[in-house]
Amino acid sequence: MPRLALRPLTLTSSLLLCACSVLPPETYTEQDKTDRIRFDRQMMYDQQEPVTHPISFYEAAARALKYNLDYRLKLMESALAADLRDLSSHEMLPQLVASAGLAGRSNDSGGTSVGIEDGEVSLRPSTSEERYRDLSGLGLSWSLLDFGVAYYRNQQKGDQVLMAEERRRKVAQNVLQDVRSAYWRALGAQRLLPEVDKLLARTRLALDSARQAETQGLLPRQQALAYQRALIDSVSLLNQRRQDLEFARAELAALMSLPSGSKMELADTPEPKLPILAQTIDNMEQIALENRPEIMEEWYRKRANQQDIKIAKAEMWPNVSLNWGYNYDSNQYLYNNHWSETGLQVSINLLKILRLPAIQNMEVSQKVTDDTRRVALSMAVLTQVRVGALRYNLAAQEVAFADESLRVDQSLLHYAQAARTSDQGSELEVIRSEGRYLLSRYQREAAYSQAQAAWGRLYNSVGLDVQPEAIAQHDIATLAQAIEYTIKKQENQALLTSNSGVPYALAD
Repeated sequence: MPRLALRPLTLTSSLLLCACSVLPPETYTEQDKTDRIRFDRQMMYDQQEPVTHPISFYEAAARALKYNLDYRLKLMESALAADLRDLSSHEMLPQLVASAGLAGRSNDSGGTSVGIEDGEVSLRPSTSEERYRDLSGLGLSWSLLDFGVAYYRNQQKGDQVLMAEERRRKVAQNVLQDVRSAYWRALGAQRLLPEVDKLLARTRLALDSARQAETQGLLPRQQALAYQRALIDSVSLLNQRRQDLEFARAELAALMSLPSGSKMELADTPEPKLPILAQTIDNMEQIALENRPEIMEEWYRKRANQQDIKIAKAEMWPNVSLNWGYNYDSNQYLYNNHWSETGLQVSINLLKILRLPAIQNMEVSQKVTDDTRRVALSMAVLTQVRVGALRYNLAAQEVAFADESLRVDQSLLHYAQAARTSDQGSELEVIRSEGRYLLSRYQREAAYSQAQAAWGRLYNSVGLDVQPEAIAQHDIATLAQAIEYTIKKQENQALLTSNSGVPYALAD
């Protein structure tokens, strides 16, 4: 009879499993895509302060740090790691389990007894259990082994929180470096684009005039073609420079996470003088080894890896379990329907002890690997500091050369304008001079922006932070002031002064 009763249940279960296995995957609809895009766009630009005035460098840095999605992602990862650590701390608590339920069967349970020596039945069949009963209980248990493993896991989660914080610091430093590089190129674009557009329009008009002169025979054909060739080269060069300038503005807007089509005007303030690097290379290397997020992250990773070793060793401990429970059973045949019970159990898996030599070897290998990885990274950091200092020194020299080139081309432009006549050759010379002058201005703006970018890479290579603790709690103006104060303070204390009093000179 029981076997017959199980057949319908088995058949029903099989049919349900077959039905679930043939269900097709559910694809997203066009409306789902539309809703997802609307939600993503809202997340991209939600609660951004509008741009109401020209943006300074420090305001651009503040907007990038506050609204940059990469930085916000790392911030959320840091918060998630902290939540996981808090969650893991609850695993060290004892287990307190409450239970309640019903128990029933189709017939009476019972039994009889037989003699051991003769095998004869000594009792008639009887039962001491009702068919249907109410059961409830409350049990408290604590395991020393589970507590030890949970403790080390919690310590590991704490190190992972610190690692996530170092990654957030690195993203913030990279964002500031990218903003420093893009801002000054975008400011140069804002200054030069109107003049480039005007010169392009004049050059195209002069090119049309040269073609008409060639067609009408006003100039010898070879001279007219040479004239057109020079104008076409000028237009091509100006177009290339114009594209570079446009890309700089687009890159800066993307770093600040501005919505597409937003008007962006930069504050055209006098250029700050390039900082003078007066720190010794040894001091800068020391600062980098103390502050670089990558090195700190590797250091925390080593400690987190050591927790895995401790967990493996803890699993070989004898396990001590303490148990206490309170139970209730409605069975009327019981003499005591309520009772409590306690227990103490000590157990050990003897075969796990065989893992001890392998664990010890792994501990040594893990330590050597972590130290080697950190030392290799430290060496790369020192190389970045040295190369960054050299690059900045060369970039500063390039700015001086660009200033001299700009001065010469400006003088040539003034001479060509003063010597202008009514013939086309003179007009061509003026356009050429204006083109060279604009090109020199572009090269000067590019050299200055490259010097600022080199300074940003050097600043980044020593691992200095610029942002306050809670970026989300500040508006753009307050955050920009905090960033400006921090940058100037750290530059003066860390990069522009030398503890030994001897400046670090890279080149004569």
